[in-house]
Amino acid sequence: ALVVRFLTKRFIGDYEANTGALYSRKFTIDGEQISLQVQDTPFVSLEDDTDSICCQEQINRSIYWADGFVFVYSITDYESFRLLRPLHQHIHRIHPNANIPLLLMANKGDLLRARQVSSKEGLQLATELGGTYCEVSARENCEGVHEAFQQLCQELSRSSSSCNGEKRRGLHLVRPKSPNMQDLKRRLKQALTSKGKSATTL
Repeated sequence: ALVVRFLTKRFIGDYEANTGALYSRKFTIDGEQISLQVQDTPFVSLEDDTDSICCQEQINRSIYWADGFVFVYSITDYESFRLLRPLHQHIHRIHPNANIPLLLMANKGDLLRARQVSSKEGLQLATELGGTYCEVSARENCEGVHEAFQQLCQELSRSSSSCNGEKRRGLHLVRPKSPNMQDLKRRLKQALTSKGKSATTL
């Protein structure tokens, strides 16, 4: 929902399951235009009774080429928050020496009565992981989602400048080449036509 909101400024409560597509968006940061590729990765879960994550190989491929990460959880679902630390550890095993920008994004900020994760907990975890924190509502606040991604773009731009164009070592997989906006438009159209005006809560 956040990626759709960011790329199209629209909110759809029910749509085709995420297939891990890659999308592109251009930003102007400090007068310079940059092209941001967003890999909408499949769901990650914790293995039974452990603090290890269970994820598809596609996620590992994305981790190898990514220049930054957005960790999304729901403030109404503590389990989604609990898997972020193991996910960060998994990324650190792949990039043990890299200082990669990280944005911790708490979604469903409009559902305060159902909150299970406090803002303080989110901020503390972001500080622990060396990232920034924001709380948004994909349903109600397009501007908040856009500003959060733009903030990450600014960090990516600064990080890229400090590296002087050098690529991180240890990358074994190439970055995907074909952003897939046509697929996103197809998914949006399919969702609108199949669901009509029905309202679905995420």
